[in-house]
Amino acid sequence: MSMSTVEPGTRLADRFRLEDRVHESGGATLWKALDEILARPVAVHTFAPDFPRVEEVVTAARQASRMTDPRLTQVFDAADEDGTAYVVSEWVSGDSLLDLLESGPVEPERGAALVAEAAEALAHAHAAGLTHLHLTPGRLVWTSGGTVKLLGLAVDAAILDLSSEEPAREDAEGLGRLLYAALTGHWPGDFDCGLPAAPLDDGKICTPRQVTAGVPGYLDAITCRALLQESRRGQPPLATPADVAEALAEVPRPAPAPVTTAPPALNLRSEAPDGLGMSTMPPRMPSHLAHQMTMVPPPPPPRPQTGAASKVLLTVIVLLVMAAVGVGAWTVGKNLGNTPRGVAQSDSAATPSPSRKPVTVKPVSATGFDPLGTDRAEKPEIAPLAIDGKPSTDWHTDSYSTADLGRLKDGVGLLLDMGKPVPVADVVVSLGNAGGATVQLKVGDAAELSSLKTVAEKKGASGSVTLAPEKATTGQYVLIWFTRLPPYNGQYRGTIYEVTVHSPGSA
Repeated sequence: MSMSTVEPGTRLADRFRLEDRVHESGGATLWKALDEILARPVAVHTFAPDFPRVEEVVTAARQASRMTDPRLTQVFDAADEDGTAYVVSEWVSGDSLLDLLESGPVEPERGAALVAEAAEALAHAHAAGLTHLHLTPGRLVWTSGGTVKLLGLAVDAAILDLSSEEPAREDAEGLGRLLYAALTGHWPGDFDCGLPAAPLDDGKICTPRQVTAGVPGYLDAITCRALLQESRRGQPPLATPADVAEALAEVPRPAPAPVTTAPPALNLRSEAPDGLGMSTMPPRMPSHLAHQMTMVPPPPPPRPQTGAASKVLLTVIVLLVMAAVGVGAWTVGKNLGNTPRGVAQSDSAATPSPSRKPVTVKPVSATGFDPLGTDRAEKPEIAPLAIDGKPSTDWHTDSYSTADLGRLKDGVGLLLDMGKPVPVADVVVSLGNAGGATVQLKVGDAAELSSLKTVAEKKGASGSVTLAPEKATTGQYVLIWFTRLPPYNGQYRGTIYEVTVHSPGSA
């Protein structure tokens, strides 16, 4: 197929049908297309016959396809064959940071939360040897599913022929530019991204607090440390995406999208302190909940009793109190009289025993567990994200064609090593919002499926699920085992955002 024949209706790889031309520049064309096999929309880049960097783009796309961080655009296919080069990737729906800034700066910590997610994802990419080099407000998206997505890893740079001798520093500065834009609504870059240019003071970019009132001091300092590569508040410049991610680690993050028709809301502080990690303000109520609460008027206060009615009511209350006191005294006297001679009343007999409160036990490690698969592993590189204490990160299974794991195996799961045998009171698992998962809790003293005993099960599970054994259970290994998967993007995939293991507390 000649590239000159690429037009709406063209099918690539016998499955991707091009539908709408979204953007075209420099010989590269972005299409919205349909994956006819999985019946889902996809994004497809095609290239003009004289496009000079086809090999670099395809290579970059194939490298990016190995990334498993859900905050990075997933690449499905990349090829250069029969005169046609193309890259097929995830179609992302939602509002980009550029869209969010149409009416001005966003709430400071909401914008910082989006950039923090991008920084963590980009840190993972740099650890795998991949860079972005083209971080703009249009490439950072708050999706319609209530998650953060960073578009164009590696591929954008290859298409635009971008390179850097210090890619880590370049991407750290790019994250600083995104944070600056979120806080001010201005763009501190040297090209037009759709936002007004950042104002200057004696030829130097004004800091966020000089541009917009109400920017917290610690976010202003982080922005300058990344964007301007300056030391602030005794802290050094932020020279890598990992540095930026660490600096923004205390910013409240967006939670997984709830199953609701209301728009997603971030649990953000109403006003940030001037120092990182020193908040004294309570979390702000999400706007949609506040609205719902204001729609329900408080019940009217009871009308005061007057005249004879109040005297009758008072007499009845006094009689009831006297009767209750008399019954209580009689009961206590009877119990004391029934006490066997020679046995003293202990404090525990007079005072109820305090309830035993479960204690949280931190796993030593986590891994994707696939003993029935060919490679005996299931996304092990992202398994620690399920026990990192951050509800915005997750471990997930591979995608399968059917809910019963494509009939390839009986199950797959996340295996936790507790370090030593521990009693298990319950395990709280934060799943994705799509219903239909069947999840089992297995516990044992060896990391072998045959040694792990099923002690609890939930069918049709979604959201936060508590798996509690019916009787006392102890083991070193705790397995959350999917035997049926919920739907995900036209296929089926199990997702675990966070796992918390509880042991019985002492009395």
